Amino acid sequence: MKRIMVRYKVKADRAAENEQFIREVFAELKADGPAGLRYAPFKLDDGVSFVHIASVETDDGANRLSQTAAFRSFQENIRDRCEEPPIAVELHQVGAYRLFVDE
Repeated sequence: MKRIMVRYKVKADRAAENEQFIREVFAELKADGPAGLRYAPFKLDDGVSFVHIASVETDDGANRLSQTAAFRSFQENIRDRCEEPPIAVELHQVGAYRLFVDE
């Protein structure tokens, strides 16, 4: 299992566009229902900073999120939308309480 957090800040005039890309990713995830993936993006209080957390739980380690067309579209021009580019870090869980539960 691998957990990843990505943080970035979009330009103020591109925040709505970024959220639309995220909605499109979720529409595809809902339609396809890929197994072995838990994913949650968050918008911070400033309205332009985003944090995405993904948990990859596939036997082969493949990240099903990066295999979706909508996510590839989301990533395609992300640096153009950003004031601060995405920074990805792997998370090493110390503990959790009902954070990654099936809904």
